Amino acid sequence: MAQKKKTVQRNPVHIFSYIFQIDKDIRNGDYPNANKLNKEHGWNLSRSTLGRYINILRDDYGAPVEFDFQKNGYYYTDNTFFIQQVMLKEGELLTLSTILPLLEQYKYTPLEKSYRDLMQKLIQMLPETITVDSALINNEVHFISDPITTLEPGVFENVLKATKTHFTLQMEYKTAQNTDYEERRFNPYHIICQKGSWYVLGYSHSSEAIRLWAMPRIRNCKITGDKFSIPKDFKLEDHIDVQIGAWGNNGEKHKVEIEFVKGLKTYVMERIWHNSQIIRENQDGSVYLSFETNQLDQTASWIMSFAGGARALNPPELKALVKDAAKRILKDC
Repeated sequence: MAQKKKTVQRNPVHIFSYIFQIDKDIRNGDYPNANKLNKEHGWNLSRSTLGRYINILRDDYGAPVEFDFQKNGYYYTDNTFFIQQVMLKEGELLTLSTILPLLEQYKYTPLEKSYRDLMQKLIQMLPETITVDSALINNEVHFISDPITTLEPGVFENVLKATKTHFTLQMEYKTAQNTDYEERRFNPYHIICQKGSWYVLGYSHSSEAIRLWAMPRIRNCKITGDKFSIPKDFKLEDHIDVQIGAWGNNGEKHKVEIEFVKGLKTYVMERIWHNSQIIRENQDGSVYLSFETNQLDQTASWIMSFAGGARALNPPELKALVKDAAKRILKDC
């Protein structure tokens, strides 16, 4: 049975798909003509239709396309030419239009420029005119992010490079409690972005222990010529919990148990708070949530954010942290 030919569609999207395939065959050196294209791709393309597509290539895209009568097919007089176009569906265009606000978390870092340059290249590859429903690309989508901290020039670049190449950093650092900077030497193991701020985890020479340092509190950061090796027994998960945070941690994991009031039932149960969570509704409509984490300080802060709508059940250390925080708040009121 003869193979059924594909009828060439006149829908603009289908036309572009044919043009892109013709461009590809030309760049591959196949010297395509109507017969070759029909045989290779199962099309039903007339010579006149191919001629119109070649004119689109030449007139709309500036393609240096000519016909070689000896080889009976089309070729490019400039073999470096290619169509710099990307066809996007409306949903993909929506995705593209909503990416830029997400770059706010990379503000004041070199990654901001890198990502924006990448987005600009993608935009440049789009057709000069795109007709879509304007409702898809208006200002109805917003992202509310955490406040962004600023970094001293050169800090992020040197921390990132030293982390990748395993070179010790020489820097000045100011803790949250101090106003003066102090000289520090540090072996950076891992970079973390948490709630709008950048941190680096590694070995502190002065403390002789693993520490987490906030990049906004670093200045005069320089890469030394001293190499270091990350200890074989170092485990990132001993120091941070990517779903909770990276603060106030001694490495020990705790089973956290929390109870939420009935009024928060829908809000709490429609979310995944932790990959190890157990969540269930109690008979009175309140919600029980438990998970394992080494971030008790962060968990206590999270419980306090519910303004009395959540209470710590276990462990005792977590209950104590929440009580102490509540007492400090009442004392200042």
